[in-house]
Amino acid sequence: MRKALGTFIAGVSLAAVCAAVSGQDLPKSGSINWHTGWKITAEALTVAEGNVAGHGTAIGTSFNDKGAGPLHIGPAECVIAFFVIKGAGSNVGYCAFGDADGDRVFTEFTGKLGLPNGYDEGTNVISGGTGKYAGITGRGPWKCKGVGGNGAIQCAQRLDYRLP
Repeated sequence: MRKALGTFIAGVSLAAVCAAVSGQDLPKSGSINWHTGWKITAEALTVAEGNVAGHGTAIGTSFNDKGAGPLHIGPAECVIAFFVIKGAGSNVGYCAFGDADGDRVFTEFTGKLGLPNGYDEGTNVISGGTGKYAGITGRGPWKCKGVGGNGAIQCAQRLDYRLP
């Protein structure tokens, strides 16, 4: 009986710890640093010589740089519009970043494409969230680079946020 009770208590304790880590509250303000691997699917139109306009989607997975915490092991989905003139241009779009709990942060982004350093860079502005991210506000930079053919891209991002 003591062994069964000990096993039960250990199991309940483990479940409580896992629930606390999984559904952990975020501090009221701070920064989230994460990276995302994307698959970009785009449709581009040549609207004049050297001028391309287009739109697309980005589907991927995000990982918190600490290996745990906000936006770790979550889905990432974006819709994108872009315009490029002779290799340089801009983009705009909307993203939904999630975590393993299913909670989401929504952003609007703008950026510059075809920069001399080989990266595309811009800013995410938080437009909302669900679950632990409900009422979140803030912004932060993103920086992306192609990592091979077929639309593979990796991005590093940071959000400086506040919660109500």
